[in-house]
Amino acid sequence: MEDLNKEVFEAFEVIKNGGIILYPTDTVWGIGCDATNEEAVKKIYDLKKRTESKSMIVLVNGDRLLYNVFSQIPEVAFDILDCSEKPTTLVLDNPRNVAKNIIAPDNSLGIRIVETPFCFRLIERMKKPLVSTSANISGAPTPTSFAEISDEIKNGVDYIVGLDKDVKRSKSSTVIKLTSDSKVTILRK
Repeated sequence: MEDLNKEVFEAFEVIKNGGIILYPTDTVWGIGCDATNEEAVKKIYDLKKRTESKSMIVLVNGDRLLYNVFSQIPEVAFDILDCSEKPTTLVLDNPRNVAKNIIAPDNSLGIRIVETPFCFRLIERMKKPLVSTSANISGAPTPTSFAEISDEIKNGVDYIVGLDKDVKRSKSSTVIKLTSDSKVTILRK
């Protein structure tokens, strides 16, 4: 518990000052920052060598932040989340209260509710959504463990969370797009 508290504190201090972190998510290792900080989001795009037209997702720790980012959430979204057996990212329309450069060209944003202790507590401390994108250069394979993350990524972040470095994480989240008119499209199983 002491390590968890220390890591949450250290990561929060970096993020609060506009930095980017490398951290274990509920799926794979991710690169993250304050989802409301446009400059920090730009640092992640630059590090990943990714165009800003390819949006990233954000993590929240519950309904309060979910409604802070989306004022209207189709009812089916909660049914999908309740039935999901693995982490599920919902792509919803008309996000707000986040950096403009994290929103997709079609005015949508992927969002996932996390339960893992580190992410939950960090977001609780931030009181804001946390950016999450896989810890790889755009186009390169997604690393399944900390050891597979390139030195370029490790050297390009402001802080590396020292938890779960030996845990293999090979699962990506299910991604489901829900439009305002409740049209459902599975983008990734």
